[in-house]
Amino acid sequence: MPEMEFFRVAVTRIVDLTPSFRRFTFTGEQLHRYGDPGFDQRIKVVFPAPTAGLEAMPTGDDWYARWRELPEDGRPPFRTYTTRAVRRDAREIDVDMVAHEVSGPASAWIQTAQVGDELLVFAPTVDCTGVSYGVDFVPPAQVEQVLLAGDETAAPAIAVILEQLPATAQGVVVLEVPDERDAAYLPEHPGFRVHVAGRGSRERHEHLVQTVKDVAPVLCAPGRGSEVEEIDIDADILWEVPRTGKGGAALRSAPLYAWLAGESAGIKSLRRHLVSEHGVDRRAVAFMGYWRLGRAET
Repeated sequence: MPEMEFFRVAVTRIVDLTPSFRRFTFTGEQLHRYGDPGFDQRIKVVFPAPTAGLEAMPTGDDWYARWRELPEDGRPPFRTYTTRAVRRDAREIDVDMVAHEVSGPASAWIQTAQVGDELLVFAPTVDCTGVSYGVDFVPPAQVEQVLLAGDETAAPAIAVILEQLPATAQGVVVLEVPDERDAAYLPEHPGFRVHVAGRGSRERHEHLVQTVKDVAPVLCAPGRGSEVEEIDIDADILWEVPRTGKGGAALRSAPLYAWLAGESAGIKSLRRHLVSEHGVDRRAVAFMGYWRLGRAET
């Protein structure tokens, strides 16, 4: 049986959790087979387009190659999200999405979606029993502190991580969101100190970068900075999750494990600061450029 597949789903509930976070509950006949490896499991959500409905989406093992071969106006658009909750017995899943001004097919769908609207979700199945490379939170077995930092696009993943970490885990969350009222989105964890702020009229990344710089001296063991190989975010993908050859954590133990996700420029800055300025082992830093300002991502 396949470890990943496309699930056809329909909206059953839409709930505005905060001004920027909207929860969509989906149901589908095959969702009893929907897998959930946990933490920040990535999924692909396929949206219908005026020139390319869901039926135009290739769904075989070679779906991505076939999708790329389609003419541009014949490609149903897709974006990356995080599984927020799975209820297999009820054949339901929750996916939280950021509601903002319309800038592409996903944001347009989020603004106008109604109960009954259909999508395709590419996700693990219950047969996915090995390593899921869609999970990027891969900390060492022994870690003293965890740093979770990102913007609003990383908030659903951070929320799931907080819910699934044991109560004994300790660390810091630094989150930048569009609106101060969005701070209510995150669940509480007894071992984590949370620094969340609304962006408002401030520059993007201002709270995120400065707050990580403020907390880093406390989180990071004294060490010499390491040279960082610079990544051209205009040409390359800003994405690195340290793993062993078998997919596990790259280190057995570490004083700090950092998980950084969000807009590429801000995440690049955070990674450089932790590794170059504080000497954090690069094998203990997972960083994901979920998107790039001014560019649509798939």
